[in-house]
Amino acid sequence: MEPNLVAQAAAGGTSVDFSYIALFLRADIIVKAVMVGLLAASVWCWAIIIDKWGRLGRARKRCDQFEETFWSGKSLDDLFSSESRKPSSPMGVIFCAAMREWQRTFDKGGVGAGAVDGIRARIDKVMSVTLQRELGTLENNIPFLATVGSTAPFIGLFGTVWGIMNSFRAIATSHDTNLAVVAPGIAEALFATALGLLAAIPAVVFYNKFSNEMGRLAGKLEGFSDEFSAILSRQLDDRVS
Repeated sequence: MEPNLVAQAAAGGTSVDFSYIALFLRADIIVKAVMVGLLAASVWCWAIIIDKWGRLGRARKRCDQFEETFWSGKSLDDLFSSESRKPSSPMGVIFCAAMREWQRTFDKGGVGAGAVDGIRARIDKVMSVTLQRELGTLENNIPFLATVGSTAPFIGLFGTVWGIMNSFRAIATSHDTNLAVVAPGIAEALFATALGLLAAIPAVVFYNKFSNEMGRLAGKLEGFSDEFSAILSRQLDDRVS
């Protein structure tokens, strides 16, 4: 807030509006920029939170459904036929990638005993690359929550320091330490800090939540990949022998 305006309001006994909109409109251009940036970051964080909440929930549920179908006794070829057009889950994508490599191997003809290790390595590599790609897709934008959570309080603090500097300027200009002179500037400054915390707190909370969920999902997918690799390895041994 401009020091002269504060001093005039205090001298004239005019009441000062402390609503959030008024605090923003009276703020210095630097403090306004801080507030707008923090509000934009907060809105984007909530958009990410809502999106990831739904995506991770659906991915976890569909992986459970696919795993139940996989262990139900249905043949691998039938399952691949139903899943290959549009896999319903990250686990299904990994399964289809491995089955495509498996089928390409045997479409070329017989497999000699010397090629077994190479086939296993290719299938494992295909599943590993597919797993990392699926996890990368699910993790997209989650690091932004960590960035906001770690930087937003400091950005808000910068706005607070700048606003308090303006309050001291108001004191120096009016030569008056009356609370009416310094209160508006301090309120604007603290509003910037509040916006920083408003952006940071949910970002940190949900970043930790999503990171834990991603860790559990990654463990589940890695476990499935290992089990499916063992199944294909046994079938490969049977075909070669």
